[in-house]
Amino acid sequence: MIKGFYAAVSGMLANAQRQDVIAHNIANMQTPGFKQVLTTVEDFMQTGVTYSPGNLLEDGASRGVGSLGLGAEYGPEFVDFAQGGLMTTGSPLDCALQSDGFFRVRTPEGVRYTRDGRFLRDAQNNLVTVEGFNVLDANNAPIKLAEGEVVIAPTGAITVNGAAAGQLGLSAFANPRTELTRDRGNLFTGPAASTSTALPSVTQGALEMSNANPTRLMTDMVEVARSYEAAQKMVQNQDELIGKTIATLGRIG
Repeated sequence: MIKGFYAAVSGMLANAQRQDVIAHNIANMQTPGFKQVLTTVEDFMQTGVTYSPGNLLEDGASRGVGSLGLGAEYGPEFVDFAQGGLMTTGSPLDCALQSDGFFRVRTPEGVRYTRDGRFLRDAQNNLVTVEGFNVLDANNAPIKLAEGEVVIAPTGAITVNGAAAGQLGLSAFANPRTELTRDRGNLFTGPAASTSTALPSVTQGALEMSNANPTRLMTDMVEVARSYEAAQKMVQNQDELIGKTIATLGRIG
């Protein structure tokens, strides 16, 4: 009976964590370059189930009949790196990546990778992200842009008024799901060097939108809410059974 109580509680906890992640995805449906997070639920642990064909007090023999699950636990998270749709903005500093790959930016914690191409000039003419992080060139140095007409080629080469002004630092990974780790915001951490020779193509004047699917997120939210309610109901039932058992044993004593 106690096992059933804890199994139901574990289901509530796992679904509460899933709900937090789904809410995070929903909140970022309009965030350029955002990659949705996928959740998993696993068995908490298994315990063996045995029975005795005779009298345990006499022969002590028992036979295994299988295993019994003791609940659920929140499993590993996975980032969905599928490409989002492109939205044309017309802004010369907005950049979108076609195919797998990332921009390199520098944060106080070091180099990070992002698909969010909302770039700006700061007061010192540095090319920066909307968070103020320096966008890096091919040599991991900050990019400075003089005033003038900026043109960014599909290779990431930058010219200002027709003169070479730098090269966007681009990285690609053979398996980003295993090589990269989620960091704050739209950033990822990972190896210092790309593990893929195929670099992405840059589209100027456009942004890659979030790959979160609104329909799927709404469906997942309803599913998680129902699962949570079912587990909550099981907790209430187990609590009532425990109360009745205690009351019955009390009368017998």
